[in-house]
Amino acid sequence: MSTLEETLVASKPGQNARLIPRRKSALIKLQLMRETGLGLLFLAPSLAVFAVFCFYPLLRTVYLSMQVTNPRGKVVDFAGLDNFKAIFTSEAFYQSLAVTGKFALLTIPTGILLALVLASLTSVVRPGMKLFQTVFSLPVAISVGTGAVIWNLLFHPTAGMFNYFLKLAGMPGIAWLSDPTWALYSVSGMTIWMNLGFTYIVLLSGIQAIPSDMIESATIDGAGRFTAFRTITLPLLSPTLFFTLVVSIIHSLQAFGQFHIMTKGGPIHTTDVFVYSIFREAFVNYRFGPASAEALVLFVIVLLLTLFQFAVLERKVHYR
Repeated sequence: MSTLEETLVASKPGQNARLIPRRKSALIKLQLMRETGLGLLFLAPSLAVFAVFCFYPLLRTVYLSMQVTNPRGKVVDFAGLDNFKAIFTSEAFYQSLAVTGKFALLTIPTGILLALVLASLTSVVRPGMKLFQTVFSLPVAISVGTGAVIWNLLFHPTAGMFNYFLKLAGMPGIAWLSDPTWALYSVSGMTIWMNLGFTYIVLLSGIQAIPSDMIESATIDGAGRFTAFRTITLPLLSPTLFFTLVVSIIHSLQAFGQFHIMTKGGPIHTTDVFVYSIFREAFVNYRFGPASAEALVLFVIVLLLTLFQFAVLERKVHYR
């Protein structure tokens, strides 16, 4: 046998084995290790950002959820599961869940349906459609804070445009944000407008990606526009609709900015959504332990709802 040790390897299944020096095999492994190390080196900045802004806050939240803290956030005692017991035995917790659920029901179906109608109407190639597409996409460029300030002015009881038009029609003005009957509906309307830009862009892209010859073939066969939309467009658009639904549910459960600026959870807790309840516990009452426990509960709720959608609703999605 040669002094150079050799190892028997096969390059592909079914091919004859060939002899490769063991020293060469070690060099190949060393090269793979170097390439892997170089890849990890390039990933290091993004991994560091994730560690600082995602992993550490999550672990810190889990830790604080089982502690008692002083107003400065310093741990003073171990609470165990007492914070979670206090949450699940509190009426405020279930009230905030109910408000969040109602807010989601008001904003998600209406927002998706409105965006779908607008995307369908503006997906055709006609003169002037680019202008409408730009107008309907504009809300995506406006931050929640800016949008909330704008709608605060529109909802103003004396100087707002909405009450101005009501008075022109001979109707009394409405306390849009201070009346418990109207407050949640008012913020929901603002949220639908804020989310319309993103939802519209996603659905418009999905509709424009559908081959036009399929619609033309259905039209030639005698199918009307509504029939073609129901039997061809909607099934082919189902992956986009599913994505939009998942994202919309997550956004509705995490809504905070518009409530903080427009109503601050009032009046009489009628707009006290779950995230604002967490904010109030942490930065108004300075009870970081219960706030962290509530944040973990919200995390579990979002996770379970997302898994449910992928396990149940995704079965009705038609991937082409």
